[in-house]
Amino acid sequence: MNPRLDALHPYPFERLRALLSGVTPPAGLAPIRLSIGEPQHPTPAFIGETLTRHLDGLSTYPTTAGMDTLREAIARWCARRFGLTSIDPGSHVLPVAGTREALFAVAQAVIDGSRPSPLVACPNPFYQIYEGAALLAGATPVLLNQTEANGFGLELDTIADADWARVQLLYVCSPGNPTGRVLSLDDWRRVFEYADRHDVVIASDECYTDIYPDEAQPPLGGLQAAQQLGRHDYRNLVVFVSLSKRSNAPGLRSGAVAGDARLIECFLRYRTYHGCALGPAVQHASIAAWNDEAHVIDNRAKYRSKFADVVPIVSAAMPVCAPDAGFYLWAPVPGGDDEAFVRTLYGRAGVTVLPGSYLGREAHGCNPGRGYVRVALAPEYAECLEGARRMAACAADYRPLA
Repeated sequence: MNPRLDALHPYPFERLRALLSGVTPPAGLAPIRLSIGEPQHPTPAFIGETLTRHLDGLSTYPTTAGMDTLREAIARWCARRFGLTSIDPGSHVLPVAGTREALFAVAQAVIDGSRPSPLVACPNPFYQIYEGAALLAGATPVLLNQTEANGFGLELDTIADADWARVQLLYVCSPGNPTGRVLSLDDWRRVFEYADRHDVVIASDECYTDIYPDEAQPPLGGLQAAQQLGRHDYRNLVVFVSLSKRSNAPGLRSGAVAGDARLIECFLRYRTYHGCALGPAVQHASIAAWNDEAHVIDNRAKYRSKFADVVPIVSAAMPVCAPDAGFYLWAPVPGGDDEAFVRTLYGRAGVTVLPGSYLGREAHGCNPGRGYVRVALAPEYAECLEGARRMAACAADYRPLA
């Protein structure tokens, strides 16, 4: 077996299951799961209907590049969403089987193992796929701590210049998982400066980009920032987007990568061998989803309603604020021990959230996820509200479970 597999950490939800093993929630309280970022709003009916109308396509092999009409739909969405004026569906866009597999695969395509001791930089805390992708590509992750003290920003200068010379890939996530922070134009300017100086590929995970509170102020995206800064070729940048959160269709396994035409060409070559082409029926359903905004506006309204009512309840007992975007609360816990709080919340209130330390790693003297929990407001409104009430009550009278 590949010995690099031994370097992988247990996935956060494996650790959560072990943490809660032996803890019995109160009888008579329905369990509430706010631990996983799986959208629970219904998938719009037209997506499923489009899927089933095109099942005749099961008799043919799909191409890795996808249908022209799918790439055109993705490019049109990029132009609408980010105000892009120079995105070409043939050279700047590639459909993928969801962002998770593509974020993993890009490291395998980018990392040059012939160069000594390659590094992959990523935020900390982070989506664990970044770390696993780096390790299995033969690179070592280097971490950029995101803390309350730095506004949950990327402190790029915490990596020494000698190490930046070995960095080949930089993962960024905006809106952030788990913090919900959105990179500003100044943040992007610095990211591009570092990427240009050290010849680093930027993989920007933007799967939460369509979940935001103010219809008049959608989060800035990487492609949009590049255009505003005169980088019309999107050099060194590939952005990852998905229908999972935007369209409540995680089971569709459909997303897209867009950006630097040179990188897209190389990634397509890799993916031709990798074998993750979208089936024709999925492509047709994806076209319908990328072309429609009404269901996404309705989706945002549901999240907006949840945040409006949940945050005041939780903030009465825990110092938490609504995120810039996304559907997570990143909440400091009473007592500072996130694992103890998660066990106690489950044992006393039947509510499951994720310890923040499971999303982080020890770096620069601390694990920046320690002392926090990630609360996913993914279920329907009533369940989120009841979960918030139970969590606030537990925090207000916090007594760690034995």
